[in-house]
Amino acid sequence: MFQVSDQQTRDFHRDGFVLVDGLIDDDTIHRLRDAFERIFSGRFETGIRPDEVNWQAGESDPTKTRQICNGWKADLTIAGTSLRADIGEACAMLGNWPGARLQVDNALWKPPGVGSIGMHRDCAYLSWLKPREMISCWIALDDTTADGGTMQLVRGSHRWKSSDELGEFHDPADHQVLMRTAAAGEGIDDPEIVSVVVKKGVCSFHHGLTWHGSAPNKSRSHRRALVV
Repeated sequence: MFQVSDQQTRDFHRDGFVLVDGLIDDDTIHRLRDAFERIFSGRFETGIRPDEVNWQAGESDPTKTRQICNGWKADLTIAGTSLRADIGEACAMLGNWPGARLQVDNALWKPPGVGSIGMHRDCAYLSWLKPREMISCWIALDDTTADGGTMQLVRGSHRWKSSDELGEFHDPADHQVLMRTAAAGEGIDDPEIVSVVVKKGVCSFHHGLTWHGSAPNKSRSHRRALVV
């Protein structure tokens, strides 16, 4: 169990994101990696297929980021992290909400050589949500590097004007184009892009309006993350 500190809360509201060390331990990381092997091979422990299966071994494009949404429904190990009460409590504290509910989890796996994920705002995918407020917790399952396709966050972009525009998610030619267009609309020529270079087990809480995405994985290492 953990709690975000007052300083972390202030950092979150200033930057649109905050990093938290050691959210999960090494044993949990290894078990989650095994769970990723299962679900991306079509082995769903509970017998329930996840709501969105965007990659399966032997069937899908190996150059695209592997993605499954709501893997918690299919695998009890993933559920053990996605349904953690302290993650929900941290989101509620950061959002100044009386409570929080899980909307979706994302299992993301970017092997070496795999392409980018287009920069986007999470709230743009939930136009029906009233009020349009959400916070995501991105958990690194591998040590990350700047050239390894780690997540990139745009500092302060949660304060920019709202935009529901959605571009190509998987492997766009320019993964920053929508974000830079939004930045220009704010009079910002050089937005501050922060690459999340962290040790495995570290997480990033980010605001639903914070622009984020990732570059191609040019390293020799796999990059896996569970997003709640």
